[in-house]
Amino acid sequence: MSNVPQSLGVVITGGTAGLGLAMALEFLRAGDRVVICGRRKVQLDEALQQLQMAVSSCEVYGMVCDISDPEQATTFVDFAVSKLGIIHRWINNAGTAGRMRRPLWQLDPHDIDETCRTNLSGSMMVCAAVLKAMLRQSAGDGQPVYHLFNMGFSSAGLRSSPTSVAHRASKRAVALMSELLLEELERSSNRSIGVHELSPGLVLTELLLRDATIEHKRFFNAMAETAETVAARLVPAIRRIDKRDGAVRYQPVITMLLRLVASRFGYRKERFFDSGGMRRNN
Repeated sequence: MSNVPQSLGVVITGGTAGLGLAMALEFLRAGDRVVICGRRKVQLDEALQQLQMAVSSCEVYGMVCDISDPEQATTFVDFAVSKLGIIHRWINNAGTAGRMRRPLWQLDPHDIDETCRTNLSGSMMVCAAVLKAMLRQSAGDGQPVYHLFNMGFSSAGLRSSPTSVAHRASKRAVALMSELLLEELERSSNRSIGVHELSPGLVLTELLLRDATIEHKRFFNAMAETAETVAARLVPAIRRIDKRDGAVRYQPVITMLLRLVASRFGYRKERFFDSGGMRRNN
């Protein structure tokens, strides 16, 4: 805790909605300086206005960016550095679950391509540019000061997710990428940068609900949480992290497995959705 600066420089890709926006708000409340990005200018402007209204005198910046585009990804990293000076925490939150939940052979090829490019290629290109920036900041020794977080799938997450093969495969590959990046940093003898898996579990967002069936929504009653609930627990853990590896999880894997079993016996029945699959007022 003593090594955590009073005000962190934090970057969140895909920070205009859902969990990304909720985390941005929690970081700002903690006194940090935040940069976000999103694909659509209207949504970005709305998110920035919402954050500025929620936390008076906060320091938050945003840029329109599609991380699956190499030039935009690199430009966004440069933008973040120009606004923050030092990047202490980078969170690769941007991603897509694809437009449809269907077997692979029923998916549009463009949907498969977009899902894999955004989740894996986009995250990898951003990681490359971010690590260059962090290495310039780093003396290369001592305890880790700068941390990079990727949202990949663990083995348990891979099997429990109801999403398409393209989404699950690309997210599992992101987790592998994080392990390999840490190995490369180890070989470079740099101990100032940490690389971590960030595991929020199932977060109740439009991304999760897209093309979801009634059966999926019943599953979400037991397994999902709101973005605000997840962000309130993840952000303090992200801020105080002091090791180079390891996952930051909303809940332990065993808890999620127990929830999955309990859901078969009516656990959290109709918590978010009623028996017809409609959103409840809560």
